[in-house]
Amino acid sequence: MANQPTESDFASRIEAFQAQHSSITAELGKVIVGHQSVIEEVLICLLAGGHALLEGVPGLGKTLLVRTLAETLDVQFNRIQFTPDLMPADITGTNIVVGDGAGGKQFEFQAGPIFANLILADEINRATPKTQSAVLEAMAEQTVSVARTTHQLPAPFMILATQNPLEMEGTYPLPEAQLDRFMLKIVLESPPANELVSILDRTTGAETPAAAPVATGQTIIDMRQTVRQVEVASAVTKYIADIVLATAPESDLAPQAASKYVRYGSSPRGAQSILLAAKVRALVSGRANAALSDVRKSAPAALRHRLILSFEGQADSVTTDDVIAEVLETVKSE
Repeated sequence: MANQPTESDFASRIEAFQAQHSSITAELGKVIVGHQSVIEEVLICLLAGGHALLEGVPGLGKTLLVRTLAETLDVQFNRIQFTPDLMPADITGTNIVVGDGAGGKQFEFQAGPIFANLILADEINRATPKTQSAVLEAMAEQTVSVARTTHQLPAPFMILATQNPLEMEGTYPLPEAQLDRFMLKIVLESPPANELVSILDRTTGAETPAAAPVATGQTIIDMRQTVRQVEVASAVTKYIADIVLATAPESDLAPQAASKYVRYGSSPRGAQSILLAAKVRALVSGRANAALSDVRKSAPAALRHRLILSFEGQADSVTTDDVIAEVLETVKSE
């Protein structure tokens, strides 16, 4: 095919991809202490063209991570603080009446904060479902429809949403349809003692660490095109399909945990997310082909928010990560 790069061309693109990925990671490391796997998965979403849901208790650096990522990229960044009184028009924008200079008046579209390349949807579960749904079209189509007019969002476009898993007062759980739009759900854990000491040293001194821009929007678009060109063997795609099918309780491939504790398994978007994440991991490792190991590493973050547990699973304090671990143990590659 004429559009496919030659082997030597693609090898050079892999090297460029690795170098650019290392530059972004290094800049993030100037500000963010630890969280290597979190940074890795956030960049996977960025480079695969997906959206990320960051979950963790307050104070773990979710907002700081997204802000620092915005500093490493020469793109437009907006933060939207989700609150119970936030309305859809506060996000998407609305038509306002303006004068036309000749004494008349006309409607003019006033773009909302969603019109940027990188969006931080902070504490997204604090807004009502009506407002949460305002970002659904943007996540799926990269467009916003207001008063019968569809407006195109800038490229590249990515939403990074944060939520606190502990607080229930004044929060609204995300609808399953919206959860499914997030490529990965990334969980932040509390730092160990040595990283906590480093955090104190960096954040309480006279100098505040900062990241510098090392990539442009066009760079990210080019890297996304490279991801799409990674080859995947039929055995790898079959393995991904079997993993996703095994999360459904009625499937013949489902292990005991899935049959007993899962109400609904993953959607096909889960399989797409695993495959794209595996492609990014392959490029970061300098390979032109996605491997089974890339799939196994990518599956937990791609599936944990797509499984709906049964009442029995909730009563037995089973997590979706527990089910995914058993699925990965049970499903064998050919």
